[in-house]
Amino acid sequence: MIRVRLPNIFEKETTPVSYSAGSVIFSEGQKRDRMYVVKAGEVDLLVRGQLAETVPEDGFFGELAMIDDSPRTVTAVAKIDCTLIPISEKQFLFLSQEIPMFALIIMRSMGRRIRHRMALFGVMPWPGQPPDPEPSISLVSTLEKNKVLANP
Repeated sequence: MIRVRLPNIFEKETTPVSYSAGSVIFSEGQKRDRMYVVKAGEVDLLVRGQLAETVPEDGFFGELAMIDDSPRTVTAVAKIDCTLIPISEKQFLFLSQEIPMFALIIMRSMGRRIRHRMALFGVMPWPGQPPDPEPSISLVSTLEKNKVLANP
């Protein structure tokens, strides 16, 4: 299990949220809005009703929601009473830019989770139908489109 202790840079502006055991935090197929760090307790991640992983204290989940705009791929349920720190997309982007190790931890976690779910389920499960494969994207054209590079 990969764990990360986030710096307290959002402590004053982020209100922890509490869930009682058995409460659904978000559901598979639901629109994404944030990721979470487990401050206290444990959270079960279910894929099509089957346990895929239990996230312990200091663990995090929902990070895929910060990477793309696809619906949630798991249902998150409080295994026991828990307190979570929500991380918005704006906060996620700030952490990724200001603390490069944060982005590396997220990528390593995602890789581990994908391999684990492939081993458990034989495929990477998606709610409903799998997303259409993305066409090959040119890094330079993407940077130009987002005005990171000036067009020559």
